[in-house]
Amino acid sequence: MAQHFEVHPDNPQPRLLKQAAALLARGEVLAVPTDSSYALACRLDDKDAADALRRIRQVDERHHLTLLCRDLSELANYARVDNRQYRLLKAATPGPYTFILEATKEVPRRVSHPQRKTIGLRVPAHRALDELLMLHGGPLLATTLIPPGESEPMNDAAAIRERFEKLIGGVVDAGACPSQPTTVVDLVPMGDGGEPQLVRQGRGTLAPLGL
Repeated sequence: MAQHFEVHPDNPQPRLLKQAAALLARGEVLAVPTDSSYALACRLDDKDAADALRRIRQVDERHHLTLLCRDLSELANYARVDNRQYRLLKAATPGPYTFILEATKEVPRRVSHPQRKTIGLRVPAHRALDELLMLHGGPLLATTLIPPGESEPMNDAAAIRERFEKLIGGVVDAGACPSQPTTVVDLVPMGDGGEPQLVRQGRGTLAPLGL
């Protein structure tokens, strides 16, 4: 049964987040709050956990997974970013955006897109998640928590626990999240002098992106 960590969204209890981080270290998949909806997250360097994450969402290797990062300096370790791309990222982070970028060698090939060698990256604006990332000591591999066969993400921790309690290790419950997924923007074309491409319109507004 999934463990339940009920934390304050603005002043999360360190003791509970340490317990959640310990589950991640043991290879569990957790449901975590973000500034858009809840997400499924696991360690980046754990193949079994990444495979479990994909099975729960019922997505294949062509589905872009995302790295949840604490800040842009951490993001730059995992993606190749030029000056134009960095300026756009700086204007839009932290926030409810996922950016598709060319992955560096720090990203295991098994979690990047098999043809494009790209990865989704984002810097969410959520205090409890930020503290969890700090305790974990690095980015988390994640995907929006959209149940198989559905199109809308889940934003209620109790409903997530009831539905996925036998599939995940725990739920970090920071209250209801917004019910929209992130806005997804492909920044790869900018590396060749092109413009960013909108992949999915979600919670994040387009103004900071110049779109």
